[in-house]
Amino acid sequence: MNIFKFNTVKDGEEKLTHFSPTKALVFGFAFLILAGAILLSLPVSTKPGYSVGFLDAVFTATSAVCVTGLVVVDTNTTWSAFGQTVIIILIQIGGLGIMSLATMFSLVLGRRIGLKERLAIQESLNEFTLTGIVRVFKKILYATFAIEFIGAAVLSTRLIPLYGLKSGIAKSVFHSISAFCNAGFDIFGSVGNEFISLTQLNREPVIIITIGLLIIIGGLGFIVWKDVVQNRKFSSFMLHTKIVLIVTTILIVSGSVLFFVFESNNPETLKGLPWADKILNAWFHAVTPRTAGYNSLPIAQMTEPSKLMTIFLMFVGGASGSTAGGIKVTTFSVIIFATLSFIKGEHDVNLLSRKIPDTVLRKSLAIVTLSSALVFATTIILLINKEGTLMEALFEAVSGFGTVGLTTGITPGLKVISKLQLILTMFLGRVGPLSAAMIISFGQGSKILPYKYPEGKISVG
Repeated sequence: MNIFKFNTVKDGEEKLTHFSPTKALVFGFAFLILAGAILLSLPVSTKPGYSVGFLDAVFTATSAVCVTGLVVVDTNTTWSAFGQTVIIILIQIGGLGIMSLATMFSLVLGRRIGLKERLAIQESLNEFTLTGIVRVFKKILYATFAIEFIGAAVLSTRLIPLYGLKSGIAKSVFHSISAFCNAGFDIFGSVGNEFISLTQLNREPVIIITIGLLIIIGGLGFIVWKDVVQNRKFSSFMLHTKIVLIVTTILIVSGSVLFFVFESNNPETLKGLPWADKILNAWFHAVTPRTAGYNSLPIAQMTEPSKLMTIFLMFVGGASGSTAGGIKVTTFSVIIFATLSFIKGEHDVNLLSRKIPDTVLRKSLAIVTLSSALVFATTIILLINKEGTLMEALFEAVSGFGTVGLTTGITPGLKVISKLQLILTMFLGRVGPLSAAMIISFGQGSKILPYKYPEGKISVG
């Protein structure tokens, strides 16, 4: 299906008239969610004795496509093998980007990848240039499948002994894809013991470390992968790569230390674990809020400081051009350094001896403002519908926006309006609130006005 339409102008160049790459991605995600919801609504998608309404099917499809992980029904006890296969396919496509499906078909069929597809791939990957974009995309596909295969192989060394050959392999493949795509869906639940995620495996270092590393690799982003492989030396990396690696390390290390401090004496989480497992699970819970959605400790039983720290990590998210959500570590870094530059009285915003363009600063401010507004609106709606305490509602709202999937436990009992709001929040969190706002306002690029207003004075702060 061609979601683009081009008109030819007199100078022989093609002009995009109906769908820009941003629109194509947004509507592509919406179409994929609808298709997934229809498939999940079929009787064959659920296990005998279970019936899922269309709204819950839409919620699940949205969560899968947007690689979130919030679920209103337990994935393992509710969905059949067919339903779980649909979910993992939606996760894989959603993680790689909607253009991955169309491009993969084109590559398999030997079709030429045209300008419109190249632009959409560039938008999907957040690449800086069109040069060699198809070659880059091929390498990303190969790398993705290779990493997921290795992850599944390592996980199988523990899951096969625990669950048997067939079930162990299925769980290994499912969780490797889900972890790498930062989705957070799990199939460990059982009847009477639903929504458990990794809480019963929190003393399995092979499983915890493997899933944690898959989350980190997926959250670094395709741009970072390419730069690291090509240049190898930190001093030769692009500014983007340096920021992502530095800030990611800081957030994981500081988060691990703080979680360890906050939870060490909590009998419901870390207190009863050996020291090695305490450190391991503290590290994991600093990693998973980067939009992965797995939890090895019960979120609802965590201390309030830990929940607040988790909210902060979920809001920041991972790297641009990755499977992660949130405002992104680069956006966060630009805002922090812009604030520091103002405090120090500097005219320019400088980061690692490089000046940040004003357009990037304005875009970062817009992203943070729109994201905060979306989280605020979602929290208000959840509170109006009496969906738990302020902390629980805020946690759920940020988890949905950041496409994380962690929850304090209120997701399965959400009312209809709350489900609809979270569907919208997950969708906007995945495509980006700024992209959605640009489409709504019909703004597809920078506009230079033919006039300038006189400067006005205003007092702020």
